Amino acid sequence: MAHDDSFTLDQSITAQKALRSSLGLAEEVFPVDAFVGMISDEIEQHRQAGKSDAQIAAIINQATGKSITAEAIAEHYASPDRRHPHGG
Repeated sequence: MAHDDSFTLDQSITAQKALRSSLGLAEEVFPVDAFVGMISDEIEQHRQAGKSDAQIAAIINQATGKSITAEAIAEHYASPDRRHPHGG
């Protein structure tokens, strides 16, 4: 059987939560600038698919129950050169 050394996003989040919990740490919370930076790859793909930042914000709002604006997305979006400064 081949060794699978990759992890899905859900598996990564589950592992992080378990590690934090085992140390008695609270769930990690990200400020909006860090959050938008983390999802900037997906924001870029939605923009390339013709979606506006308002449409992207609506998807995020519906999925999370949290409010984010198109303006916050535009302000904190991390361009590819900021996400991958060494071309990786």
